[in-house]
Amino acid sequence: MQRLLPTFLTLLLCLVPSALAQETPAPQYRLTQDQTHNKFSSAIPPVLRVPSGAVVEVQTEEASDGQILADSDLEAVKNLDFEPIHPLTGPIYVEGAAPGDVLAVTLHEIELGAYGWSAVVPGFGFLAEDFPEPYLKTYTFEEGSTVARFNDDITIPLRPFPGVMGVAPAIEEMLSTIPPRANGGNMDDPHLVEGVTVYFPVFVEGALFSIGDTHAAQGMGEVCGTAIEAPMRIVYEVNVLKGGRTLEEPQYETDDYYAVTAFAETLDEAAKKAVRYMIDYLEEAHGLDRYDAYVLASLAADLKIAEVVDVPHVLVAMHMPKDVIGR
Repeated sequence: MQRLLPTFLTLLLCLVPSALAQETPAPQYRLTQDQTHNKFSSAIPPVLRVPSGAVVEVQTEEASDGQILADSDLEAVKNLDFEPIHPLTGPIYVEGAAPGDVLAVTLHEIELGAYGWSAVVPGFGFLAEDFPEPYLKTYTFEEGSTVARFNDDITIPLRPFPGVMGVAPAIEEMLSTIPPRANGGNMDDPHLVEGVTVYFPVFVEGALFSIGDTHAAQGMGEVCGTAIEAPMRIVYEVNVLKGGRTLEEPQYETDDYYAVTAFAETLDEAAKKAVRYMIDYLEEAHGLDRYDAYVLASLAADLKIAEVVDVPHVLVAMHMPKDVIGR
């Protein structure tokens, strides 16, 4: 694998040109929505082994793992069992991936399933103390749907994305998928849509990548605890990047911006980490002096609250436009 160059986009031009051309390459491997797990651990065996550069098609289940359906009522929310929450399709073992490498995951195509739901689950959510009663809204989608009908007057644009993506941590303990972590996990960042490439630090041999908790639409923050939770079909590509920048937590990019992410137990801590990660990126990838990078981040980068719902865990992202730093 060639050496990681100053920006990941340069490598993307070499490794995954199909992503930049906005064409979906033909999947070479497929996983079904019953090939799932719902914990993060190095002890979970892979269900598929692929080479770097592989294109994989996966089917995902919605977040409740079938407990809430298109015709469900409030009883489904009242009786919701959190143990099956977040069925993740995978993990896949990517040949050549080793601790210290970076796994680049390009989301080529995200296809919405037939239904979705949003709920308020008692005891869960950013304002759980204000909303103690269960609530449920369901949606149905046809092929080509671009909006969800919230009520007679309100429609919501659909921008499907995976709420959970991640590699295995270097620990055999079975970790909950609910909080975001250094390995990715429940990032719930609605910018991670079709065409984005996400970079994950690798902690174990083969990376052991999984994906799920797919959302048809979500605002920044996911404050009530759910998005429009929906099953989906995703085509993604994995590439192992060696010899370049070392990442502490996931980062991502589009044609328009480069982004870092940071998780913590307070917004202040997560925001400070995100700013530091952006300074690191500008210093290492673009050769800026650290003071210049700090000032540039203040002038041109945007801090964004990706999610606050997994109290006390939060995720903050910071975006830097490529019109500023060069493409």
